[in-house]
Amino acid sequence: MHLRSDCAALTLAFALAGLTGIASPAFAAPNGTLRVCADPNNLPFSNNTEAGFENKLASMVAEALGRSVSFTWWAQRRGFIRNTLKTEKCDVVIGVPSGCELVETTKPYYRSTYVFVSRQDAHLDLSSLLDPRLHRLVIGVHLVGDDGNNPPPAQALGELGIVDNVRGYSIYGDYRQANPPARLIEAVARGEIDVAAAWGPLAGYFSGHSRVPLTVTPIQDGERFAPQQFEFAISMGVRKGDRALRDQLNAYIDEHRSEIAALLRSYGVPLIDVPVAASGGRQ
Repeated sequence: MHLRSDCAALTLAFALAGLTGIASPAFAAPNGTLRVCADPNNLPFSNNTEAGFENKLASMVAEALGRSVSFTWWAQRRGFIRNTLKTEKCDVVIGVPSGCELVETTKPYYRSTYVFVSRQDAHLDLSSLLDPRLHRLVIGVHLVGDDGNNPPPAQALGELGIVDNVRGYSIYGDYRQANPPARLIEAVARGEIDVAAAWGPLAGYFSGHSRVPLTVTPIQDGERFAPQQFEFAISMGVRKGDRALRDQLNAYIDEHRSEIAALLRSYGVPLIDVPVAASGGRQ
């Protein structure tokens, strides 16, 4: 998935076409299959060669539940939930913001943060959007659509009046190319921009695959830009009312947190501890 900022922003990415409800629950996957809704071109999260960490996690969950796994492929943008989960073509989305109103969410299985990405040879060592150097550096951010739905770093920079030196890269990009969001990180490696502010999982993954050494640093601004926030917990999402599957997924998350964390780290995901008391979904 692409984390935009919160569930309202996820609505933009997943279901702009006007969700008016969620389909009635379908509790039993046919033939013992865990049916997963996923994007076919969205590393490090998922792709149609099943190389993403959400693909790998889905397979791990299915194995633990004694099921096979299948994927329903749909680009995570306009109509994603409406055309996948809502139509009962699949039963679980592996990555959604915790507590998202569009779905029944599990306990969070990881928490990550927005980060700065810069070339190692630039020695910027940025950690705050309040750093005065950001007024003169060329900054790249992902853009979603209208200003009200752009990611938190883009909105915070706007609040600071840092606009003229900001370059926007569409989160959707050219879908004919592999992994459109990677263009932002590639722009840092090429020297097209000095620094990028991006969602940690995709920034960490593509930085780790860059031929030019890059530095990834969490944005550490805490509550300075409230209500904007830069850290988010991520859960799995099932259809509203499908508490049986939600509870099975919660049990898996509780029992396999170390394996999940190891998988995420292998993809370069910056991890922040999830509170042990965090509970799943809407009761």
